[in-house]
Amino acid sequence: MQTVSADLAVVRKDLAGACPELRAGEAADAIGDFAPAFVASPGDTAQAAALLRAAAGHDLAVVPRGSGSRLGWGIPPSRCDLLVDTLRMDTVIEHAAGDLVARIQAGARMNHVLGALAAAGQEIALDVPGGATVGGVVASGLCGPRRLRYGSPRDLLIGITIVRADGTVAKSGGKVVKNVAGYDLGKLFAGSAGTLGLITEATFRLHPLPAARAFVSATFPLGVGSADVAAAVAAAAGSPLVPSAVELSRHAPGGPVSVGVLLEGSADGVAARAGRMADLLGGPSAAEVSPEAPGWWPAAPVVEHDDETLIRVSFWVSALGGVLDAIDAAARNAAIAPQVYGSAGAGVLYLACRGEHAVAGFVSALRGTLTLGQRGRGSVTVLAAPGAVRAALAADRPNGAGGAGGGMMGAVPSLNLMRAVKDQFDPGHRMAPGRFPEAI
Repeated sequence: MQTVSADLAVVRKDLAGACPELRAGEAADAIGDFAPAFVASPGDTAQAAALLRAAAGHDLAVVPRGSGSRLGWGIPPSRCDLLVDTLRMDTVIEHAAGDLVARIQAGARMNHVLGALAAAGQEIALDVPGGATVGGVVASGLCGPRRLRYGSPRDLLIGITIVRADGTVAKSGGKVVKNVAGYDLGKLFAGSAGTLGLITEATFRLHPLPAARAFVSATFPLGVGSADVAAAVAAAAGSPLVPSAVELSRHAPGGPVSVGVLLEGSADGVAARAGRMADLLGGPSAAEVSPEAPGWWPAAPVVEHDDETLIRVSFWVSALGGVLDAIDAAARNAAIAPQVYGSAGAGVLYLACRGEHAVAGFVSALRGTLTLGQRGRGSVTVLAAPGAVRAALAADRPNGAGGAGGGMMGAVPSLNLMRAVKDQFDPGHRMAPGRFPEAI
C-alpha cells in the first residue's frame, strides 16, 4: 500500500466529503506492484471533479479504472494512492436517434449501451468486449475488425467530458456530428490510458444496424508466399465493394493463412457484393461465403494466459508481405511461434507469444527490421507481457533515434510534443504516474 503524505484520517475525510462511495484499497485492487490506499466510485462528473480536487490537495497519485480488464496493459504506474472506479457512472444520458448521436457516462458497459441503442436500430460501430466500459474503450483506444470502415474510438467520438488532475472539468465537441467547436480533447484522450485526466462522459457518432452481413473467407495453404497473401488483402481492402473489415489469422509461422472479409448493408446488396468478393479473394482455394463469422475470426485483442505477451504491429498496408516475412524471420531466430491475427486491411496485426524466454529478443529483432530495414514503415508495441519479459524489455533501450529496443513502446514519434501535452494537462504528473513514456 502506498504511503500518503498527509494523515490518513484527514485524507479519508476529505475524499469521503467529495465522494461518499469511498473504501480502503484491497489486494484485488492492486495494479502491478501497487495497491491503492483508497478506492472511490463517483456517480457523475460533479462528484469526480470534487474527488480529484480533494486528491490534488493531498498530492495523491490517481489511476482511473473501468472494467479493469486492461489495467495491466502498457507500462504499469509507478504509484497509486487513489483508484477511481467509474462503474457507478453507467448511464446512457441521451440518445438522439434522429441525429445518430448518443451521450454516455464513462462507466457504462458496452453490452448495456449497445443493447439500448439496438432498440432504435443503431450501434456504436466498435467490436469490443461487452464487459468493457465506454471510458475504458476510449482510454485504451480499443477497437476490433471493423476499424477498416468505421475507424477507432477517436474517429467515432464527437464530444467528451473530462476532469483534469486538479478537478477542473473540461468539455469539447457537442451533440451533433458537425459540431467542431473547441479543442478536440477526444483525439488527445483516446489511447491516453488515464495519463491526462479522467474521462466521465463520451458522445459518439452512431451508425444504423446493418440489415445483413456476409463473411467471405479463404485459406492460403502451405507454400503460398506472403506476397500472394498481401496482394489478396490489398485487393480486398481497396475494393469498391466497401468491406467493413479485412482480417487475417495464422496460428504459427509458416502455417496456413486465413483471410476474411466482412460485408454489411441491405440483404440484396450484401449477397451480390459477397459473390464478387468471393471471386476477388479466391485463388489457391475457393472462398466461402457465410452469414456467420468463421471460427478463426478475431475480435478485439485479448490476453488469454498469464505467460502470454501481446504485441501490436502497425504498418502501411502495402508493406504487409514484408511484415509477415519479418515476423517469420524474427520468430525463427528466437525459436518461438507467435500466433498472428488482426486487421491486416487496416495495417494492424497482433502477435500472441507464449512463455517468457526469448520474447524480448524477438521484439527487438522485429523492431530492428521494421523501423530500420523498412525505413520507418512499421512500429512494434508490446501491449501486455509477464514480469520477466517486461524486465528484459526495460533493459533494452533504443539504439538511437528511431532504432530498435525501447522497452514496451519502442521509439515514440513526437515524444517531446506528447510530453508537452502531459505537462499541460497534468503538470504534477499525478495521473497514472509512470505509465507515460517519459524515460524512453
